[in-house]
Amino acid sequence: MRKRVAHFALVVVALASLVAAQHNPASGGPQRKIVNRAAPAYPELAKRMHVQGTVKIEATVRPNGTVKSTRVIGGSPVLVGAAIEAVSRWKFEPAANETVEIVQVAFEDQ
Repeated sequence: MRKRVAHFALVVVALASLVAAQHNPASGGPQRKIVNRAAPAYPELAKRMHVQGTVKIEATVRPNGTVKSTRVIGGSPVLVGAAIEAVSRWKFEPAANETVEIVQVAFEDQ
């Protein structure tokens, strides 16, 4: 049973990497400075499975710097929920218009 779970997790990570490679935008990072970066909570399942990696997210940011919406570009499905929750709490510097920022949230096994 453990081998099946490990194999399934490996397949999921490989598929997520493939999706990330297909949706890799030209922008390498946020255009607006991040004023407050909330740390993500490391998911318990990810800890047990020793899942590490980076989740890439497209964040639509309002002129006042708060995150309006997010869209996952790539990363492990085990880590995606925690990454979205953290980025949703981030605060960017104010700007004249709404912008779309590409950000990455890294998770390392502790």
